[in-house]
Amino acid sequence: MPAGIAGEIDYRARRQQSRRRLRRFLILVIDYSIMIGLAIFFLFPIVFMVVSSFKPEKVIFDDLKTIAWAFIPREVTLENFTSVFRRVPFGRFMFNSTFIVLATVSAGLVVNSMIAFALARLRWKGKTAVLSLVIALSIVPLDAIVVPLLVLVNEFPWIDGSIGWLDTLHVQIIPFIADAFSIFLFYQFFIGIPRDFDEAATIDGGSPFAVYRRIVVPLSRPVFATVAILQALFLWSSYLWPLMATRGEASRPLTVGITSFYGQDVKWAQILAFASMITIPVLILFLLFQKWFVQSVAATGLKG
Repeated sequence: MPAGIAGEIDYRARRQQSRRRLRRFLILVIDYSIMIGLAIFFLFPIVFMVVSSFKPEKVIFDDLKTIAWAFIPREVTLENFTSVFRRVPFGRFMFNSTFIVLATVSAGLVVNSMIAFALARLRWKGKTAVLSLVIALSIVPLDAIVVPLLVLVNEFPWIDGSIGWLDTLHVQIIPFIADAFSIFLFYQFFIGIPRDFDEAATIDGGSPFAVYRRIVVPLSRPVFATVAILQALFLWSSYLWPLMATRGEASRPLTVGITSFYGQDVKWAQILAFASMITIPVLILFLLFQKWFVQSVAATGLKG
């Protein structure tokens, strides 16, 4: 091949390669620009809430006249946070929310995973019907069953001999331990584990519970993480059920406790301070376990 033709071919190849690099770079810039824009858009309310919680009541509304000053704390005060603790038992609300989330998620991981294990790994009559029921229940919203559930738990006895679970912590825990959506997530992951492990353990004399505890659980850490995080977020932000099932401050979680600030004399600075103390722990939790959360969601097949 003549040197001139070879040089021309080499020049065209380098030019095409440069165009492909430029195209990839532009696509990368556009992607990051869109993601940064969306991040800024969704962070605006959170940043405004946190910044405004450190401002006096009057300054918040004065700064709304200018976009820039709305996100800059010109006058910083902690009075809003101290007023929250004086006005409501915030520590009690925080304890209630934390206890409800930890107790429900811990018990739910055991109960829901064992139910899913029975559906995915064991053979018994009626399994298909039960699985169909679980799938059907997973699409039923809580709003559709909240009133019948409220009437039902009001007739249940408790270990102290009393009748009715209303205005207690366990009324916010026990009804949500077994969750159809969590069972379905566990089921989807468990059916992907090779059955050779089960057969090997059974030959060695292992019981179904031994298979569940020694084989399935160690291999299913991603789905356990997914269910735990999703359930924790749902329970932490739950509002309708605690509002209907509790009456006094002793058993109310944070999301219902904030309603104490709504009345004739509304203090928006205190409300923003209360909301910041509810939101910040969730943001910290997500930032700490962001990589774990993304990996677990991808492993359970929830990504689009």
